[in-house]
Amino acid sequence: MVAVNAGSNGTGGGVQSLERAFDLLELLADAGGVLTLSELAARSGLPMPTIHRLVRTLVSLGYLRQDASRRYTLGPRLIRLGETAGRLLGSWARPYLAELMETTGETANLAVLEAGEVVYVGQVPSRHSMRMFTEVGRRVQPHCTAVGKALLAQLPEADAARVLGGRPLASHTEHTVTDPAELLAQFPTIRARGYAIDDQEQELGVRCVAVVVPGAPTATALSISGPEARIRAMEEGWMTGRMQEIAVRLGRRLGGTDPLPEPPAAD
Repeated sequence: MVAVNAGSNGTGGGVQSLERAFDLLELLADAGGVLTLSELAARSGLPMPTIHRLVRTLVSLGYLRQDASRRYTLGPRLIRLGETAGRLLGSWARPYLAELMETTGETANLAVLEAGEVVYVGQVPSRHSMRMFTEVGRRVQPHCTAVGKALLAQLPEADAARVLGGRPLASHTEHTVTDPAELLAQFPTIRARGYAIDDQEQELGVRCVAVVVPGAPTATALSISGPEARIRAMEEGWMTGRMQEIAVRLGRRLGGTDPLPEPPAAD
């Protein structure tokens, strides 16, 4: 059981209720978006009457909904909030992505893991005439991307296996790893060295390197991508060390350790 502010006094009853409501939403998100009332009570440590009151309010506002099995799920009104937050995440990360691009010369990307898919939320393209480009908002499968593998490697093995499933994975090139068990076996190495590589696994001729963003409020990774020969020409230890240093600073910003700057104005 994980207690969530059950004994918090807050600065007033309204503030405490707000904290508890957000805690319940976080618990649901951690559980994949679906829990029963009794499961919410067990995981939160809150009394059942409090759970009832908060859940009724969240349902009435559209942030929760009840399914046919009387379980509670995250509601559709959260979609707009998530989309807007995702766009702001890319804006806040842009100075760090620009620094990474200038440091390596290659396209810098920011991506999150959402419902078992990789979603690109930010990018600063390389200045090279031959460069990689991924549309912000694009969703891809995690097994064939460096950001996806970096993020899956941070999950408990059972959760990563659940995302990958038990069937052969889609093959995009001759280099794509399609066996879930083979991919799972790579994750301890990825965790130990601190980065993941997509070696022409999504697109021939393209190589990507990714590191996780520690301290970010959601599973987030940044990467560089470019022609396979140019990425290989960089000294790997130097490249990944710079990526990890930038990722740590970005994580502090996103995680609230350092104050967030105002998002830049749209061009």
